[in-house]
Amino acid sequence: MNKPPIAFYFDLLSPFGYIASTQIDALAARYGRSVDWRPVLVGVTVMKVMGMKPLGEYPLKGPYLIRDMERMAKIWGVPLRRHGLKGHNSLKAMRAYVWLKQRDAELAKAFAKAIYRRLWVEGLDITSIEASVIEAQTLGVDGAQLAEAVASDAVKRALQADVENAIAAGVFGAPFFIADDEPFFGNDHLWMLEQWLRDGTWKGPAA
Repeated sequence: MNKPPIAFYFDLLSPFGYIASTQIDALAARYGRSVDWRPVLVGVTVMKVMGMKPLGEYPLKGPYLIRDMERMAKIWGVPLRRHGLKGHNSLKAMRAYVWLKQRDAELAKAFAKAIYRRLWVEGLDITSIEASVIEAQTLGVDGAQLAEAVASDAVKRALQADVENAIAAGVFGAPFFIADDEPFFGNDHLWMLEQWLRDGTWKGPAA
């Protein structure tokens, strides 16, 4: 009996989401599982719902998170560049992802990876629709059609619905994974996700 896909909730703004995007599909495949990439906006979950500032802005914790993402990238051999951009956001890129996923989930995933690379490897802004158009066109997508779709009320509502569904599922940040109703937050819990996929239990060896 085929098991359901692992839900991978991501925001293209998140460096930890970027790092997770390079690991999750291979991890799932080792246990015969697929992955459903689902959008979430940390600006909604963290700032609006939880009432917090961006985590990087907190004293003490902010510098730690920067160090953590850099060493995670090194451990997994993932290229990572601290871009230093200010005032950037992922809203249009996330809407573009939603529209592409409605048509072709694998194409949408390739687009998400391209946007992650643009921001976290090349250090280029992803805020404007032009950024999404550039990356989508390299994948054979009609740029004008994409720009029109991203500006449409239908796509705006679709992303809003995806975010609301994520919150209803208990998602509060990125990356976030749900496998068989078991939730896992952050790359530092990928080992727990793997244990669940491998064993399907939380009982340790001594149990």
